Amino acid sequence: MRVSVITITYNAEATLEKTMLSVLNQSCHDYEYLIVDGASTDGTLALIRQYEARVAQGEFGIAPEQFRWQSEPDHGLYDAMNKGMERAQGDFVWFINSGDKIYDETTLQRIVEALSEAPDADVVYGQSIIVDPDDRVLGERHRIAPAQLTKRSLLDGLVVCHQSILARRSKAPRYDLQYKLTADYDWVCRLLEVSGRNLYVDAYLSRFMSAGLSSQKRKQSLKERFVIMRRQFGLFPTLWSHLRILLKYPFVTRKHVY
Repeated sequence: MRVSVITITYNAEATLEKTMLSVLNQSCHDYEYLIVDGASTDGTLALIRQYEARVAQGEFGIAPEQFRWQSEPDHGLYDAMNKGMERAQGDFVWFINSGDKIYDETTLQRIVEALSEAPDADVVYGQSIIVDPDDRVLGERHRIAPAQLTKRSLLDGLVVCHQSILARRSKAPRYDLQYKLTADYDWVCRLLEVSGRNLYVDAYLSRFMSAGLSSQKRKQSLKERFVIMRRQFGLFPTLWSHLRILLKYPFVTRKHVY
Protein backbone atom coordinates (compact mmCIF):
# COMPACT_ATOMS: atom_id res chain seq x y z
CA MET A 1 0.00 0.00 0.00
CA ARG A 2 1.55 3.26 -1.14
CA VAL A 3 0.13 5.97 1.13
CA SER A 4 -1.46 6.16 4.57
CA VAL A 5 -3.68 9.25 4.74
CA ILE A 6 -4.19 10.20 8.40
CA THR A 7 -6.85 12.53 9.75
CA ILE A 8 -6.79 13.79 13.34
CA THR A 9 -10.14 14.78 14.84
CA TYR A 10 -11.63 16.06 18.06
CA ASN A 11 -15.21 17.34 18.19
CA ALA A 12 -14.94 17.93 14.45
CA GLU A 13 -18.51 17.23 13.37
CA ALA A 14 -18.71 20.53 11.48
CA THR A 15 -15.53 20.08 9.41
CA LEU A 16 -14.77 16.37 9.14
CA GLU A 17 -17.13 15.35 6.34
CA LYS A 18 -15.52 17.49 3.65
CA THR A 19 -12.12 16.16 4.68
CA MET A 20 -13.27 12.56 4.47
CA LEU A 21 -14.89 13.07 1.08
CA SER A 22 -11.72 14.63 -0.31
CA VAL A 23 -9.88 11.43 0.65
CA LEU A 24 -12.51 8.83 -0.22
CA ASN A 25 -13.24 10.34 -3.64
CA GLN A 26 -9.66 10.00 -4.89
CA SER A 27 -9.40 8.44 -8.35
CA CYS A 28 -6.41 6.41 -7.12
CA HIS A 29 -7.22 3.75 -4.52
CA ASP A 30 -3.67 2.77 -3.54
CA TYR A 31 -4.02 4.09 0.01
CA GLU A 32 -5.39 3.41 3.45
CA TYR A 33 -7.37 5.96 5.43
CA LEU A 34 -6.82 6.26 9.18
CA ILE A 35 -8.85 8.51 11.44
CA VAL A 36 -7.48 9.16 14.93
CA ASP A 37 -10.09 10.74 17.17
CA GLY A 38 -9.45 12.16 20.63
CA ALA A 39 -12.64 10.84 22.27
CA SER A 40 -15.04 13.33 20.71
CA THR A 41 -18.29 14.10 22.52
CA ASP A 42 -20.23 15.64 19.60
CA GLY A 43 -21.43 13.89 16.44
CA THR A 44 -17.96 13.11 15.11
CA LEU A 45 -18.05 9.39 15.89
CA ALA A 46 -21.52 8.96 14.38
CA LEU A 47 -20.24 10.59 11.19
CA ILE A 48 -17.20 8.29 11.09
CA ARG A 49 -19.39 5.23 11.57
CA GLN A 50 -21.69 6.41 8.80
CA TYR A 51 -18.80 6.58 6.35
CA GLU A 52 -17.37 3.30 7.60
CA ALA A 53 -20.68 1.69 6.62
CA ARG A 54 -20.65 3.38 3.22
CA VAL A 55 -17.12 2.10 2.56
CA ALA A 56 -18.21 -1.41 3.58
CA GLN A 57 -21.12 -1.18 1.13
CA GLY A 58 -18.69 -0.47 -1.71
CA GLU A 59 -19.75 3.12 -2.30
CA PHE A 60 -16.13 4.25 -2.55
CA GLY A 61 -13.25 2.59 -4.34
CA ILE A 62 -11.45 1.16 -1.32
CA ALA A 63 -11.94 -2.08 0.57
CA PRO A 64 -13.27 -2.03 4.16
CA GLU A 65 -9.85 -2.95 5.56
CA GLN A 66 -8.42 0.22 3.98
CA PHE A 67 -10.62 2.37 6.26
CA ARG A 68 -9.70 2.26 9.94
CA TRP A 69 -10.32 4.50 12.92
CA GLN A 70 -9.87 4.75 16.65
CA SER A 71 -11.23 7.02 19.36
CA GLU A 72 -9.55 7.48 22.72
CA PRO A 73 -8.25 10.33 24.89
CA ASP A 74 -4.90 11.77 23.88
CA HIS A 75 -2.48 14.47 24.94
CA GLY A 76 -3.24 16.83 22.09
CA LEU A 77 -2.80 17.07 18.35
CA TYR A 78 0.79 15.90 18.09
CA ASP A 79 0.24 12.93 20.40
CA ALA A 80 -2.65 11.89 18.14
CA MET A 81 -0.43 12.30 15.07
CA ASN A 82 2.14 10.00 16.66
CA LYS A 83 -0.60 7.43 17.22
CA GLY A 84 -1.56 7.71 13.57
CA MET A 85 2.00 6.98 12.43
CA GLU A 86 2.20 4.00 14.78
CA ARG A 87 -0.92 2.48 13.21
CA ALA A 88 -0.06 3.32 9.61
CA GLN A 89 0.92 0.54 7.22
CA GLY A 90 1.61 2.49 4.02
CA ASP A 91 5.01 3.34 2.61
CA PHE A 92 4.27 7.06 3.08
CA VAL A 93 2.29 8.98 5.69
CA TRP A 94 0.23 12.05 4.78
CA PHE A 95 -1.64 14.15 7.35
CA ILE A 96 -4.88 15.70 6.12
CA ASN A 97 -6.51 16.81 9.34
CA SER A 98 -10.13 17.70 9.92
CA GLY A 99 -11.08 20.84 8.00
CA ASP A 100 -8.29 20.41 5.46
CA LYS A 101 -8.71 18.68 2.10
CA ILE A 102 -6.71 16.91 -0.56
CA TYR A 103 -6.60 19.43 -3.40
CA ASP A 104 -8.71 17.49 -5.93
CA GLU A 105 -9.74 13.97 -6.90
CA THR A 106 -6.64 13.30 -9.04
CA THR A 107 -4.02 14.52 -6.55
CA LEU A 108 -3.13 11.14 -5.07
CA GLN A 109 -2.87 9.65 -8.56
CA ARG A 110 -0.38 12.37 -9.47
CA ILE A 111 1.66 11.61 -6.36
CA VAL A 112 1.70 7.86 -6.98
CA GLU A 113 2.76 8.40 -10.58
CA ALA A 114 5.58 10.70 -9.45
CA LEU A 115 6.75 8.08 -6.96
CA SER A 116 6.73 5.38 -9.62
CA GLU A 117 9.32 7.44 -11.49
CA ALA A 118 11.32 8.21 -8.34
CA PRO A 119 11.08 5.12 -6.11
CA ASP A 120 14.03 6.26 -4.03
CA ALA A 121 12.24 9.39 -2.76
CA ASP A 122 11.85 9.74 0.99
CA VAL A 123 9.78 12.94 0.86
CA VAL A 124 7.13 14.08 -1.60
CA TYR A 125 5.92 17.66 -1.40
CA GLY A 126 4.09 20.35 -3.32
CA GLN A 127 2.12 23.55 -2.94
CA SER A 128 -0.96 24.45 -0.92
CA ILE A 129 -3.73 26.96 -1.09
CA ILE A 130 -5.46 28.47 1.92
CA VAL A 131 -9.22 28.33 2.33
CA ASP A 132 -11.53 29.71 4.99
CA PRO A 133 -13.96 27.50 6.98
CA ASP A 134 -16.52 27.95 4.15
CA ASP A 135 -14.00 26.66 1.56
CA ARG A 136 -13.53 30.08 -0.04
CA VAL A 137 -10.03 30.37 -1.48
CA LEU A 138 -7.92 32.99 0.30
CA GLY A 139 -4.77 32.50 -1.78
CA GLU A 140 -1.43 30.75 -1.68
CA ARG A 141 0.60 30.44 1.47
CA HIS A 142 2.94 33.35 2.15
CA ARG A 143 5.84 30.89 2.00
CA ILE A 144 5.92 29.04 -1.30
CA ALA A 145 7.48 25.58 -1.39
CA PRO A 146 10.85 25.66 -3.22
CA ALA A 147 11.60 23.30 -6.10
CA GLN A 148 14.76 22.21 -4.25
CA LEU A 149 13.99 21.44 -0.60
CA THR A 150 16.66 20.92 2.05
CA LYS A 151 16.74 21.37 5.79
CA ARG A 152 18.34 24.79 5.33
CA SER A 153 15.26 25.84 3.35
CA LEU A 154 13.52 25.92 6.73
CA LEU A 155 15.59 28.90 7.82
CA ASP A 156 12.90 30.81 5.90
CA GLY A 157 10.20 29.19 8.07
CA LEU A 158 7.97 26.22 7.33
CA VAL A 159 8.21 26.67 3.58
CA VAL A 160 6.19 23.52 2.90
CA CYS A 161 2.68 23.37 4.31
CA HIS A 162 2.40 20.34 6.59
CA GLN A 163 -0.65 19.16 4.62
CA SER A 164 1.41 19.10 1.41
CA ILE A 165 4.30 16.92 2.51
CA LEU A 166 4.37 13.12 2.51
CA ALA A 167 7.10 11.29 4.40
CA ARG A 168 8.39 7.76 3.95
CA ARG A 169 7.12 6.04 7.08
CA SER A 170 10.46 4.42 7.85
CA LYS A 171 12.14 7.86 7.89
CA ALA A 172 9.38 9.85 9.61
CA PRO A 173 10.32 10.91 13.16
CA ARG A 174 7.85 11.12 16.03
CA TYR A 175 6.51 14.52 17.01
CA ASP A 176 8.23 16.08 20.02
CA LEU A 177 5.45 16.65 22.55
CA GLN A 178 7.35 19.36 24.41
CA TYR A 179 6.23 21.70 21.61
CA LYS A 180 2.54 22.56 21.79
CA LEU A 181 2.10 24.71 18.66
CA THR A 182 5.07 24.20 16.33
CA ALA A 183 6.05 20.54 16.63
CA ASP A 184 5.29 20.26 12.91
CA TYR A 185 8.20 22.62 12.13
CA ASP A 186 10.54 20.57 14.32
CA TRP A 187 9.23 17.37 12.67
CA VAL A 188 10.00 18.61 9.16
CA CYS A 189 13.48 19.73 10.25
CA ARG A 190 14.26 16.29 11.63
CA LEU A 191 12.69 14.56 8.63
CA LEU A 192 14.89 16.50 6.20
CA GLU A 193 17.96 15.62 8.26
CA VAL A 194 17.52 11.95 7.40
CA SER A 195 15.75 12.04 4.05
CA GLY A 196 17.62 11.24 0.88
CA ARG A 197 15.72 12.41 -2.19
CA ASN A 198 13.03 15.06 -1.70
CA LEU A 199 10.65 14.90 -4.64
CA TYR A 200 8.86 18.07 -5.72
CA VAL A 201 5.47 17.70 -7.39
CA ASP A 202 4.73 20.94 -9.21
CA ALA A 203 1.07 21.10 -8.24
CA TYR A 204 -1.27 21.94 -5.39
CA LEU A 205 -1.55 18.96 -3.05
CA SER A 206 -3.82 20.32 -0.34
CA ARG A 207 -6.35 22.91 0.69
CA PHE A 208 -5.37 24.15 4.14
CA MET A 209 -8.16 25.59 6.27
CA SER A 210 -7.06 28.73 8.07
CA ALA A 211 -9.07 29.25 11.23
CA GLY A 212 -6.72 31.88 12.67
CA LEU A 213 -4.77 32.10 15.90
CA SER A 214 -5.16 34.51 18.77
CA SER A 215 -2.31 36.96 19.19
CA GLN A 216 -1.37 35.19 22.41
CA LYS A 217 -0.99 31.85 20.64
CA ARG A 218 0.83 33.48 17.77
CA LYS A 219 3.41 34.90 20.16
CA GLN A 220 3.78 31.52 21.86
CA SER A 221 4.17 29.88 18.47
CA LEU A 222 6.92 32.30 17.44
CA LYS A 223 8.76 31.70 20.71
CA GLU A 224 8.60 27.96 20.19
CA ARG A 225 9.76 28.33 16.60
CA PHE A 226 12.77 30.38 17.72
CA VAL A 227 13.76 27.70 20.26
CA ILE A 228 13.51 25.00 17.59
CA MET A 229 15.46 27.01 15.03
CA ARG A 230 18.22 27.75 17.52
CA ARG A 231 18.41 24.06 18.37
CA GLN A 232 18.42 22.98 14.73
CA PHE A 233 20.59 25.70 13.15
CA GLY A 234 22.41 27.56 15.93
CA LEU A 235 21.91 31.05 17.36
CA PHE A 236 23.48 33.29 14.70
CA PRO A 237 21.82 31.63 11.66
CA THR A 238 18.52 31.86 13.54
CA LEU A 239 18.95 35.58 14.31
CA TRP A 240 19.99 36.30 10.71
CA SER A 241 17.01 34.35 9.40
CA HIS A 242 14.60 36.37 11.53
CA LEU A 243 16.17 39.62 10.35
CA ARG A 244 15.80 38.61 6.69
CA ILE A 245 12.17 37.60 7.20
CA LEU A 246 11.37 40.90 8.93
CA LEU A 247 12.97 42.86 6.10
CA LYS A 248 11.30 40.85 3.35
CA TYR A 249 7.78 40.36 4.72
CA PRO A 250 6.33 43.85 4.05
CA PHE A 251 7.22 43.60 0.37
CA VAL A 252 5.69 40.17 -0.30
CA THR A 253 2.32 40.16 -2.04
CA ARG A 254 0.16 37.08 -1.75
CA LYS A 255 -0.93 35.62 -5.07
CA HIS A 256 -4.60 34.71 -5.20
CA VAL A 257 -5.81 31.57 -6.91
CA TYR A 258 -9.40 30.98 -7.99
